[in-house]
Amino acid sequence: INYQLPQAGRVQITIYNTLGREVATLVNAENAAGYHSVSWNGKSSAGVPVGAGVYFYRLQTENFNAVRKMILLK
Repeated sequence: INYQLPQAGRVQITIYNTLGREVATLVNAENAAGYHSVSWNGKSSAGVPVGAGVYFYRLQTENFNAVRKMILLK
């Protein structure tokens, strides 16, 4: 997941399943302005591998909120 911040600030990236349940939080920290990238290893927050399928990630900052769909293939 690639993202760009025009200014430094708190960023949160969370993965959800198709039922809307939270699967994992990838980022929850202050980030500097600029380009950033994070990858998901296909595991839940508890470290348990999740099944292949459709998932959603939510990118939140102080002034921005977006939800995108992604497919996990194994």
